[in-house]
Amino acid sequence: MSEPTDAPPAEVPPPADGVPARDRPRRNRLRTAGRWGLCALVALTGALVGLLLFGRVDAPLGPFDARFSVSPTGGGVALDIPPLGALDVDAYDGPLGLDVQLQRADEARIRALVQDPRRMDSLVDRVTADLRDAVTSLVVRSSLAAVGGAVLLTAVVYRRRWREPLVAAGTVVVVLAGAGGIGAATWRPDALAQPTYTGLLANAPGLIGDAQDIVTRFDAYRASLTDLVGNVSTLYAALSALPAPGGGTGTVVLLHVSDIHLNPAGFDLMNQVATQFRVDAVLDTGDITDWGSQPENQAIASIGRLDVPYVFIRGNHDSAVTAALVAAQPNATVLDDSATTVAGLTIVGTRDPRFTPDPANDVGEESLQASGEQLAEIAQELPTPPAIAMVHDPQQAAPLDGVVPLVLAGHTHNRRTTTLDGGTLLLVQGSTGGAGLRALQGEYPEPLTCTVLYLDAETGQLTGYDDITLGGLGETEVTIERTLVALDEDAAGDGDSGGDSDAPGDEGTSEDTD
Repeated sequence: MSEPTDAPPAEVPPPADGVPARDRPRRNRLRTAGRWGLCALVALTGALVGLLLFGRVDAPLGPFDARFSVSPTGGGVALDIPPLGALDVDAYDGPLGLDVQLQRADEARIRALVQDPRRMDSLVDRVTADLRDAVTSLVVRSSLAAVGGAVLLTAVVYRRRWREPLVAAGTVVVVLAGAGGIGAATWRPDALAQPTYTGLLANAPGLIGDAQDIVTRFDAYRASLTDLVGNVSTLYAALSALPAPGGGTGTVVLLHVSDIHLNPAGFDLMNQVATQFRVDAVLDTGDITDWGSQPENQAIASIGRLDVPYVFIRGNHDSAVTAALVAAQPNATVLDDSATTVAGLTIVGTRDPRFTPDPANDVGEESLQASGEQLAEIAQELPTPPAIAMVHDPQQAAPLDGVVPLVLAGHTHNRRTTTLDGGTLLLVQGSTGGAGLRALQGEYPEPLTCTVLYLDAETGQLTGYDDITLGGLGETEVTIERTLVALDEDAAGDGDSGGDSDAPGDEGTSEDTD
């Protein structure tokens, strides 16, 4: 009888997935981590899409309308002022940055700031409050956009599941809270005083100088300037005591302004003089803005509210966009190597070939002579000889000598009357805007100036002009000086007057001071 033998062990079939049982828990953990990691990636992608699409708020910022948005730029604040450039402030760290883009300047708010000292005094508080409200709204809107984007994308990817969208929402909330915590922990208020300039704004500190000093001077200047503009009515009342500028024939009355440089008081002065002196048209020899930028250009709308034609040429501070916006006004004409007719008189004009805010557009002073020569050729080819030529820089006037009897210019901010060798009279305007804010860098702001021209309606010859001057800082003086011009060419005189009172053909002047 044989003894029983041990039966061989039964063979255990291998696992269907080929993973040993001892390694299965670790594999399951990796699979779970990968699944939720992919879910988190989908959630963050949806959050980013939501931020880019809806993470922005349009809100006022002082006198400007601005757009606030959140971007994954690695912290900090970027202030974009198109087309001038940007100002970057490394104020905090984190995955999200704050972008602020100035879109337009509100003319009504700017005018209110200049005319009401109380508004200017509270400007800093107003901007601070606007910034706080805008950022609060942006945080709420961006958070909702991020969470909503994460939940929506996760729901699309993981259909018919509810846990993944909930995890996505929680993940985004944690990330946003962490970004906010990092920003608060790394907040550097001192960085606000040390921004980095890019684009054309890289030259801003040197051009503007001490901003604090300018603000202080403008605060004092504004207090007197508001009253000065209102005193123009006194000048008009004094005209009855002045000798008549014309003869027995009809007279065309034109207002010459230049270099307003975005000063609201300059627009006020122009509007009041145009109304009270009943001018037939306004002739602007350029530099209506400082940088030719979109925010500045909002003030141009005031041109359309004038009840008379407005003839404009670009100065070296005016962009092509500025010129296009002026041309879009219902009463405006922009001359660029072209001519127009106003009150029966032919006027030709050309722009300054330079654009100062863009250093790459420095074409040199020789281009001024060339532009004047080209305008002279255009004037000679016209069927009707022009009565007036408009240029921005006086250096453009020389080729027009003997071709056009009267040339109007600006640019220098220094009123000057000159009879050129060929008999042409050159009238250089000062600054109708008092050179804007840049004038406050000097000891005193420049005066606001404009000139009312009187021309014979039949011959187009200048018969007289009124130089109007509003005093500068600390003064309450408004001055009008009338100069009569002899109709006889031989009586026109020659030489450079170099100022207001020693004008060619001066038959008498009168002055009123308020």
